[in-house]
Amino acid sequence: MIEVVTAGEAMVLLLSPRKGYLRHQTCLEVRIGGAEANTAIALARLGFSVGFFTFVGQDELGDVVLHRLRAEGLQVFARRVDAPTGLYIRENLAFGGRVYYYRQGSAAAYMAPEAFDLDCLGEAKIFHLSGITLALSERTWAFSRWLLQEAKERKMRVSLDVNYRKKLWAPEDAKPLIEDVLPLTDILFLSEDDAVLWPGDRTSILYTLAAKGPAEVVLKRGKKGAVALVEGSLVEADPFPVNEIDSVGAGDAFNAGYLAGVLWQYPAQERLKLGNAMGALAVTTLGDYEGAPSREDLFRFLGKSPILDR
Repeated sequence: MIEVVTAGEAMVLLLSPRKGYLRHQTCLEVRIGGAEANTAIALARLGFSVGFFTFVGQDELGDVVLHRLRAEGLQVFARRVDAPTGLYIRENLAFGGRVYYYRQGSAAAYMAPEAFDLDCLGEAKIFHLSGITLALSERTWAFSRWLLQEAKERKMRVSLDVNYRKKLWAPEDAKPLIEDVLPLTDILFLSEDDAVLWPGDRTSILYTLAAKGPAEVVLKRGKKGAVALVEGSLVEADPFPVNEIDSVGAGDAFNAGYLAGVLWQYPAQERLKLGNAMGALAVTTLGDYEGAPSREDLFRFLGKSPILDR
């Protein structure tokens, strides 16, 4: 039985294993990534049954995406269309990373309402989406709203990560469309970077967004931990200091940890703690999702399980 459902664009990632300008690299590793895909994989590694809706091209890159997703245990509901699979390249520099996207007109941009038979959802408990899927095209905006409405009608808990990307849309375009779906949202995630859409004190933003519909608004603060407004009460959790190698995907892993806590019926502070732990582990290795742990390793990291491999 599928427990969590998500949808979005999974792309092929070309990533250099070494720091330095792209022009000087002699090889790039072929990986995959994408906001919802990263969260889906992290949840699957924690032992949940996860369904993923997507479009990919009728090309070898589409095969790469589907092969990797299925290898991680996801139940993938994919359509192959006559458009290229999205691609992005990450440049790993001493002062930070740069990302180059090749996704305009990509296969995922053609996702539209009624694209999938939703009977496969069965008794799924959570539907998760990110603002990236809302932003890809007018079709994916309609697709996203259709899925959110369907999930709500099926009594699923709806989770939305703002995940604002300035390369996809301007703040004045993003804000009203995200706010339009907040009445359909139960759990809203945002980072401090996303908060640019709602200027003001970080705590007041939580109350502002909660008033628009979500029962839980979670602010991911990276190295400063996380804070949430849950049914009117503020809850905080401290971060886990780690040796950071690659920060990409930390927010997606946090989402998975928090949603795992929801499914395990943990209290709010424990959900935040799980999210912080998942985000911390995600940054300790190169890649968008590769650092996501198994449930056993997550609890070892939290000190809740003895290490027996000696």
